[in-house]
Amino acid sequence: MKRKSIRMMALTLGFGLLLSACSGTQTGGSAGEAPAADGKDGKATITWLNILHTPAPPTDTILNKIEEATNTNIEFSWIPDASKEERLNTSLASDSLADIVTLTILDNSSVRNALKAGMFWEVGPYLDEFPNLAAISPEMRTSASIDGKLYGVPMQKQVARNGVVIRKDWLDKLGLEVPKTTDELMQVAKAFTEQDPDGNGVKDTTGFVDRSDLVYGAFKTLSSYFGTPSVWSVSEDGKVTPEFESEGYIKTMDYMKQLYEGGYINQDFAVTAKTDQQQNFSQGKAGIYVGALFDSKNLLNDAKGIQDNMELVLVNDITSTGNESDRAIWSTTNGVGGLLAFPRSEVKDEEELKRVLKFVNDLMSEEVYALMTYGIEGVHYTADEQKAATITDTSLWEQEVQPFAGSRPKEPGYEIHDANPLKAEADRLIQENTEYAVLNPMFSLESPTFSSQGSELQKIITDATYKYILGKITLDDFKAAVSSWRKAGGDQIIAEYEAAYKAVNG
Repeated sequence: MKRKSIRMMALTLGFGLLLSACSGTQTGGSAGEAPAADGKDGKATITWLNILHTPAPPTDTILNKIEEATNTNIEFSWIPDASKEERLNTSLASDSLADIVTLTILDNSSVRNALKAGMFWEVGPYLDEFPNLAAISPEMRTSASIDGKLYGVPMQKQVARNGVVIRKDWLDKLGLEVPKTTDELMQVAKAFTEQDPDGNGVKDTTGFVDRSDLVYGAFKTLSSYFGTPSVWSVSEDGKVTPEFESEGYIKTMDYMKQLYEGGYINQDFAVTAKTDQQQNFSQGKAGIYVGALFDSKNLLNDAKGIQDNMELVLVNDITSTGNESDRAIWSTTNGVGGLLAFPRSEVKDEEELKRVLKFVNDLMSEEVYALMTYGIEGVHYTADEQKAATITDTSLWEQEVQPFAGSRPKEPGYEIHDANPLKAEADRLIQENTEYAVLNPMFSLESPTFSSQGSELQKIITDATYKYILGKITLDDFKAAVSSWRKAGGDQIIAEYEAAYKAVNG
């Protein structure tokens, strides 16, 4: 059976049928067997149960090149992203897996239980035997561990991707410098609101444009500038405290309250969708966007034909104090995008484990990263002497290359980069953010109460935060909401995290 047929079956057939259909498709291996020893072609066959983030699986063009670079035969079984949780739960329950299993939902109880039960190899002791795996930082290894043990190779994403995007042409028109402090940013927001930066003679702009999202919108990034921890903080004696009990969180609420009361932010930000936020920015209704720095490329593209004079500057070094030593930025998932895990039922012994680990190590090379990101030079993209890459056939790239992008074990830190100047600058600043990232110390730990009630309890805090910013409640009212959170289960969450932290760290 051809590989293309296997991929289509992964999208249309039941999970058990898919795995049985893979049998015998390549010399030396299948989805129900461990990596084969080198066969007649000198290559080992490796099966991979993977997540598909695009409408259709890729053709074999890039796969053939990856196989050549890693000296393997690779058999993918693709699971559509929309049904990954159900499919993974089914496969874990039936122990119907592959040599490599992509696990991107580490907070899923079935996944965590399978990892803790020993279904997958603990790989921590082996990583340093391979150069690219050895380069995975201790912080990344800790964040990707479960109960202090690493049950797969961490999929390395950007650790901290957020910052501030500002209309540089508006700064220039009003004679303003790029802000370096929160006070200076406030003054820019005020000027953009009151001093007609677009020159149309009408007071129709605001400084900030934000959306109804306290995490990925402006709030959490601004809170970094005021010293707020990333979700949780833990003291030297192991005491765990939620971010919303910090002084920095209160200062951030006060800052956004000042923006709202002054009219320096869109007055409907608490109910604005992300698409509307971005459209409003691209249409020239505001001059400050806080979020992922790589959003800047699309913001500028969407402005073409509407705001053709738009120039953007990206800022990632704002502090509330003006001191470089206070520079900080929150981290989304501590840079962990999931695990590439290796089931003991498929990878039978250490020799086979090391063969699969070598394959993952080889996937992290510059050559394979370029293949999985941009494709084949001269076919999908061109690159200059500085390794700046430009996609030349978007349709072909989407069909043959894009599906592999979600499978990269490592994303940041490569020489080849996007030729778009704004995207290249965003990538540079995001990489720079790593040095100043504030990690969530509870990310890899488990609180049963948080897993079952965390989302509902968070609504208490989210609602109170918005009400405070909008002037509907006082600070005492906000603190009363925090007390309600504690009584409704927050104290139990804290106790469970403290116990989990102590169990791992002693």
